[in-house]
Amino acid sequence: MDFTRDILLENDRALLRPLLATDIDLLQEPAADPALWLYTLTRADSRPALEAYVAAALQGREQASRYPFVIIDKQMGRVAGSTSYYNVVPEEQRLSIGYTWIGSDFQRTGLNRAAKHLLLRYAFEELSYERVELETDARNHKSQNAMRQMGASQEGTLRSHRPTQGGIRRDTIIFSIIRPEWAALRQTIFGAFDTNRG
Repeated sequence: MDFTRDILLENDRALLRPLLATDIDLLQEPAADPALWLYTLTRADSRPALEAYVAAALQGREQASRYPFVIIDKQMGRVAGSTSYYNVVPEEQRLSIGYTWIGSDFQRTGLNRAAKHLLLRYAFEELSYERVELETDARNHKSQNAMRQMGASQEGTLRSHRPTQGGIRRDTIIFSIIRPEWAALRQTIFGAFDTNRG
């Protein structure tokens, strides 16, 4: 995966483009709801916290450890949130999708699934990777349900896995989608966003 390349991903519903430092103003409104950050590793619901979040994401791209995107809702014509590739291991043909959040106004609209369609399609069809991982806080049942509904398989729990807010270490639930599963998921769960089903 080329971290220096500007990757643009688009379907009928969502546009993902690389995160820029100048996106802070566009992200401030959708990021403002404290409920979005209840189970995340860091918060971004204040201007200083959002600035730190964006700076860390951009530093991750410079270090080739994270590729952050802005999520744009094409129906509303607005920036809705952000998502990233991370834990990219080319020699093992695997990566993770995470650091995903969308503003409250855009939840339960299909936008998250449209964004996941783009990220999965690029990982499996353009990068030819074999495995995509997703992880979430064990307390975040909403996120776990969303991962199951998009066809990801729950693999297990990493106990005391990562430090998170409040000075605690969280248990992390790991999900995955593997390459042999993608063709069926593309046609079914993500079919509404796939204009190249032929």
